[in-house]
Amino acid sequence: MALTADTRPAVLAAIEAECAALGFTMSCDLATGRLLRALAAARPGGRLLELGTGAGASTGWLLSGMDPAATLLSVELDPAPAAVAARLLGADLRLELLVGDGAELIDRLAGQHFDLVFADTWPGKFHHLDQALDLLAPGGLYLVDDLFPQPTWPTGHAGAVAELRERLHADPRLHTVELDCSTGLLLATRRHT
Repeated sequence: MALTADTRPAVLAAIEAECAALGFTMSCDLATGRLLRALAAARPGGRLLELGTGAGASTGWLLSGMDPAATLLSVELDPAPAAVAARLLGADLRLELLVGDGAELIDRLAGQHFDLVFADTWPGKFHHLDQALDLLAPGGLYLVDDLFPQPTWPTGHAGAVAELRERLHADPRLHTVELDCSTGLLLATRRHT
Protein backbone atom coordinates (compact mmCIF):
# COMPACT_ATOMS: atom_id res chain seq x y z
CA MET A 1 0.00 0.00 0.00
CA ALA A 2 1.41 3.40 -0.95
CA LEU A 3 1.62 6.11 1.69
CA THR A 4 0.11 9.47 0.82
CA ALA A 5 1.58 12.79 1.83
CA ASP A 6 0.19 14.33 4.99
CA THR A 7 -1.02 17.71 3.80
CA ARG A 8 -0.22 20.88 5.68
CA PRO A 9 -2.97 23.39 6.44
CA ALA A 10 -3.19 25.77 3.46
CA VAL A 11 -2.80 28.84 5.70
CA LEU A 12 0.71 27.82 6.77
CA ALA A 13 2.33 29.24 3.62
CA ALA A 14 0.93 32.70 4.39
CA ILE A 15 1.88 32.42 8.08
CA GLU A 16 5.43 31.43 7.14
CA ALA A 17 5.73 34.37 4.73
CA GLU A 18 4.53 36.81 7.39
CA CYS A 19 6.89 35.27 9.97
CA ALA A 20 9.82 35.76 7.60
CA ALA A 21 8.87 39.41 7.13
CA LEU A 22 8.61 39.88 10.92
CA GLY A 23 11.77 37.92 11.68
CA PHE A 24 9.66 35.64 13.89
CA THR A 25 11.34 32.22 14.17
CA MET A 26 9.44 30.56 17.00
CA SER A 27 6.74 28.70 15.02
CA CYS A 28 6.19 24.99 15.58
CA ASP A 29 7.77 22.53 13.18
CA LEU A 30 6.10 19.95 10.96
CA ALA A 31 6.28 17.05 13.45
CA THR A 32 4.76 19.09 16.28
CA GLY A 33 2.09 20.43 13.93
CA ARG A 34 1.08 16.98 12.78
CA LEU A 35 0.88 15.79 16.39
CA LEU A 36 -1.26 18.80 17.35
CA ARG A 37 -3.65 18.07 14.49
CA ALA A 38 -3.93 14.40 15.51
CA LEU A 39 -4.53 15.31 19.16
CA ALA A 40 -7.18 17.89 18.23
CA ALA A 41 -8.93 15.36 15.98
CA ALA A 42 -9.10 12.94 18.92
CA ARG A 43 -11.19 15.48 20.87
CA PRO A 44 -14.49 15.87 18.99
CA GLY A 45 -16.45 18.77 20.44
CA GLY A 46 -13.49 19.46 22.71
CA ARG A 47 -12.33 22.62 24.43
CA LEU A 48 -8.71 23.37 23.54
CA LEU A 49 -6.33 25.88 25.09
CA GLU A 50 -3.13 27.13 23.47
CA LEU A 51 -0.68 29.10 25.58
CA GLY A 52 1.53 30.92 23.08
CA THR A 53 -0.19 31.58 19.76
CA GLY A 54 2.88 33.08 18.13
CA ALA A 55 1.94 33.93 14.55
CA GLY A 56 -0.58 31.09 14.40
CA ALA A 57 1.27 28.12 12.90
CA SER A 58 0.38 25.75 15.74
CA THR A 59 -3.07 27.33 15.89
CA GLY A 60 -3.57 26.48 12.21
CA TRP A 61 -2.56 22.88 12.83
CA LEU A 62 -4.96 22.60 15.78
CA LEU A 63 -7.82 24.10 13.76
CA SER A 64 -7.13 21.67 10.90
CA GLY A 65 -7.77 18.74 13.25
CA MET A 66 -10.74 20.14 15.12
CA ASP A 67 -14.30 19.20 14.27
CA PRO A 68 -17.00 21.89 13.82
CA ALA A 69 -18.14 21.65 17.46
CA ALA A 70 -14.68 22.04 19.03
CA THR A 71 -13.38 25.38 20.31
CA LEU A 72 -9.89 26.80 20.71
CA LEU A 73 -8.84 29.60 23.06
CA SER A 74 -5.35 30.90 22.28
CA VAL A 75 -3.29 33.64 23.94
CA GLU A 76 -0.15 35.47 22.81
CA LEU A 77 1.76 38.16 24.72
CA ASP A 78 3.55 39.72 21.71
CA PRO A 79 1.09 41.81 19.65
CA ALA A 80 3.11 41.65 16.40
CA PRO A 81 2.87 37.89 15.75
CA ALA A 82 -0.58 37.85 17.37
CA ALA A 83 -1.73 40.30 14.67
CA VAL A 84 -0.61 37.83 11.99
CA ALA A 85 -2.63 35.05 13.61
CA ALA A 86 -5.68 37.31 13.93
CA ARG A 87 -5.48 38.42 10.31
CA LEU A 88 -5.02 34.93 8.86
CA LEU A 89 -7.07 32.80 11.28
CA GLY A 90 -9.44 35.16 13.05
CA ALA A 91 -12.43 34.46 10.79
CA ASP A 92 -12.70 30.90 12.14
CA LEU A 93 -15.63 30.99 14.58
CA ARG A 94 -14.21 28.08 16.59
CA LEU A 95 -11.24 30.24 17.57
CA GLU A 96 -10.92 32.93 20.23
CA LEU A 97 -7.60 34.81 20.04
CA LEU A 98 -6.42 36.92 22.95
CA VAL A 99 -3.44 39.25 23.20
CA GLY A 100 -2.19 39.29 26.77
CA ASP A 101 -0.35 37.54 29.56
CA GLY A 102 -0.84 33.78 29.57
CA ALA A 103 -0.43 33.68 33.37
CA GLU A 104 -3.31 36.11 33.83
CA LEU A 105 -5.47 34.03 31.49
CA ILE A 106 -4.64 30.82 33.38
CA ASP A 107 -5.67 32.53 36.62
CA ARG A 108 -8.96 33.75 35.07
CA LEU A 109 -9.75 30.25 33.79
CA ALA A 110 -9.50 28.63 37.24
CA GLY A 111 -12.29 26.09 37.70
CA GLN A 112 -12.79 25.56 33.97
CA HIS A 113 -11.69 22.43 32.12
CA PHE A 114 -10.06 21.78 28.77
CA ASP A 115 -9.60 18.60 26.78
CA LEU A 116 -6.21 19.69 25.40
CA VAL A 117 -3.69 22.25 26.64
CA PHE A 118 -0.69 23.08 24.46
CA ALA A 119 1.81 25.07 26.55
CA ASP A 120 4.22 26.70 24.12
CA THR A 121 5.30 29.62 26.29
CA TRP A 122 6.57 30.22 29.82
CA PRO A 123 3.17 30.49 31.60
CA GLY A 124 1.68 27.04 31.95
CA LYS A 125 5.10 25.48 31.47
CA PHE A 126 7.80 27.09 33.62
CA HIS A 127 5.45 28.95 35.94
CA HIS A 128 1.74 28.54 36.58
CA LEU A 129 2.29 24.85 35.79
CA ASP A 130 0.05 23.47 38.53
CA GLN A 131 -2.69 25.94 37.62
CA ALA A 132 -2.46 24.90 33.96
CA LEU A 133 -2.64 21.22 34.89
CA ASP A 134 -5.69 21.95 37.05
CA LEU A 135 -7.42 23.11 33.84
CA LEU A 136 -7.22 19.60 32.36
CA ALA A 137 -10.45 17.65 32.26
CA PRO A 138 -10.17 13.97 33.24
CA GLY A 139 -8.53 12.31 30.23
CA GLY A 140 -7.36 15.73 29.04
CA LEU A 141 -4.04 16.05 27.23
CA TYR A 142 -1.18 18.41 28.06
CA LEU A 143 1.62 18.93 25.53
CA VAL A 144 4.87 20.88 25.88
CA ASP A 145 7.63 21.30 23.31
CA ASP A 146 11.17 22.69 23.15
CA LEU A 147 12.62 20.22 25.66
CA PHE A 148 15.75 19.65 23.56
CA PRO A 149 18.40 22.40 23.76
CA GLN A 150 17.42 25.38 21.63
CA PRO A 151 19.63 28.25 20.39
CA THR A 152 17.12 30.70 21.89
CA TRP A 153 17.43 29.34 25.43
CA PRO A 154 18.62 31.87 28.00
CA THR A 155 21.65 31.01 30.12
CA GLY A 156 20.79 28.38 32.74
CA HIS A 157 17.54 27.33 31.08
CA ALA A 158 18.59 23.67 30.84
CA GLY A 159 18.04 23.37 34.60
CA ALA A 160 14.49 24.71 34.30
CA VAL A 161 13.74 22.18 31.54
CA ALA A 162 15.12 19.32 33.66
CA GLU A 163 12.96 20.46 36.58
CA LEU A 164 9.88 20.67 34.35
CA ARG A 165 10.41 17.11 33.13
CA GLU A 166 10.86 15.82 36.67
CA ARG A 167 7.77 17.65 37.94
CA LEU A 168 5.58 16.32 35.13
CA HIS A 169 6.79 12.72 35.45
CA ALA A 170 6.32 12.82 39.25
CA ASP A 171 2.85 14.40 39.19
CA PRO A 172 0.37 11.77 40.48
CA ARG A 173 -2.42 13.31 38.38
CA LEU A 174 -0.68 12.45 35.11
CA HIS A 175 0.42 9.65 32.81
CA THR A 176 3.42 11.00 30.87
CA VAL A 177 5.54 10.08 27.87
CA GLU A 178 8.44 11.92 26.27
CA LEU A 179 8.61 11.87 22.50
CA ASP A 180 12.11 11.85 21.05
CA CYS A 181 11.24 13.95 18.01
CA SER A 182 10.84 17.52 16.87
CA THR A 183 12.17 19.97 19.47
CA GLY A 184 11.61 17.49 22.30
CA LEU A 185 8.01 16.86 23.29
CA LEU A 186 6.32 15.64 26.45
CA LEU A 187 2.70 14.50 26.36
CA ALA A 188 0.71 13.95 29.54
CA THR A 189 -2.80 12.66 30.10
CA ARG A 190 -4.84 13.66 33.16
CA ARG A 191 -5.79 10.54 35.09
CA HIS A 192 -9.49 9.89 35.64
CA THR A 193 -9.08 9.40 39.38
